[in-house]
Amino acid sequence: MAQKSGVKTAVFVAVLLAAFLPPFIKYQQINYKSRTLDRQLKSVKEEIKVLEEEKRRLETDIIYVEKRARDRTGVAKKGEIILKSYPGKK
Repeated sequence: MAQKSGVKTAVFVAVLLAAFLPPFIKYQQINYKSRTLDRQLKSVKEEIKVLEEEKRRLETDIIYVEKRARDRTGVAKKGEIILKSYPGKK
């Protein structure tokens, strides 16, 4: 009799696992993807803030625009000396 109840218990546990394990695994996968997307969203929002600040400065700060243009083109004002730094060897 004890063996029958053990078999019944094992069958019951197997049925429960078969019924609930696939949805639980799917839930875990969706939860992982959701957290990954949340991290990506946070990163993109931070990048947007940086770009909006850059845009604002480019639209309103003529000195910043001039500095950026001179840095990119390597042009110096009369009497100005350009110093460039290069990463050191380790």
